[in-house]
Amino acid sequence: MGEVDPAFIQDPQHRPKFSTIQPEDIPVIDLSPITNHTLSDSSSIENLVKEIGSACKEWGFFQVTNHGVPLTLRQNIEIASRLFFAQSLEEKRKVSKSENNTLGYHDTEHTKNIRDWKEVFDFLARDPTFIPLTSDEHDDRLTQLTNQSPEYPPNFRVIIQEYIQEMEKLCFKLLELIALSLGIEANRFEEFFIKNQTSSIRLNHYPPCPYPGLALGVGRHKDPGALTILAQDEVGGLEVKRKADQEWIGVKPTLDAYIINVGDIIQVWSNDAYESVEHRVVVNSEKERFSIPFFFYPAHETEVKPLEELINEQNPSKYRPYKWGKFITHRKNTNFKNQNVENIQIYHYKLA
Repeated sequence: MGEVDPAFIQDPQHRPKFSTIQPEDIPVIDLSPITNHTLSDSSSIENLVKEIGSACKEWGFFQVTNHGVPLTLRQNIEIASRLFFAQSLEEKRKVSKSENNTLGYHDTEHTKNIRDWKEVFDFLARDPTFIPLTSDEHDDRLTQLTNQSPEYPPNFRVIIQEYIQEMEKLCFKLLELIALSLGIEANRFEEFFIKNQTSSIRLNHYPPCPYPGLALGVGRHKDPGALTILAQDEVGGLEVKRKADQEWIGVKPTLDAYIINVGDIIQVWSNDAYESVEHRVVVNSEKERFSIPFFFYPAHETEVKPLEELINEQNPSKYRPYKWGKFITHRKNTNFKNQNVENIQIYHYKLA
């Protein structure tokens, strides 16, 4: 996964500082009241909405059980992920990302970045997906992103597409619950995703790392989209910064559950009622780890701003609007080029 940069080893400010707090359960929420029913049919909806609202407010993270995603689909994509990453580097790099196509395979050898110890494969929910060509607000040109598919394992594309369909269903259910917890119409967020959504899925592989005190699987960050749904294996490694005391808390894997986190867009839509929370992934010196996050992103033309229903004289808008497509294009370009500058964040749109 790359050579260790001596300057990095000598610079302690970049080394991950590990928490001594033992892993604990973030809120675990049972979705069975809505798994096979519409929201209006569920007699338990009020308690479920309260649980979701409390988890979003206090943690920004929660796990869901009885979510309705068929176990066979999850098993299929997990097997496909392991088979793909088990190939030789030469085979995997046949579907590598490039500056012109940010979909496909990527590993830290491309950037010599020892700090992120992982390899990934990115795939779009909609193929093709259109996003702005540049982050320039005056440039209306769009660029087309298309998926790459490896020759192995067989049926790779079909397996991912079937899984994505289930992730989208779950996201819409969760957004309905979040909307109700904010006191707005259940389908309030639907309009932003029905057409031209820019969602994507990522297969992650974290090999055993001989330098666990020097590297992270993924450095501290917040997710820029609306929701992230994470399937992780039994190894674990995800850490969440607890809002109550800013401590890093390990998230204990729960069998067949999904980890949900609120992204920056929900933070802006809710006018800071709910907060996108920092998280990271620590590496393991002995075991490899696999995870599969699904990133639920709206259409590129979406103007992200606090919802009108949630702002008033006592609670004025805390953000100026921004275009999602321009925002994510800036992020993708900066990420690929690995520039030594701060990436664009939602606090850059915060009003005084």
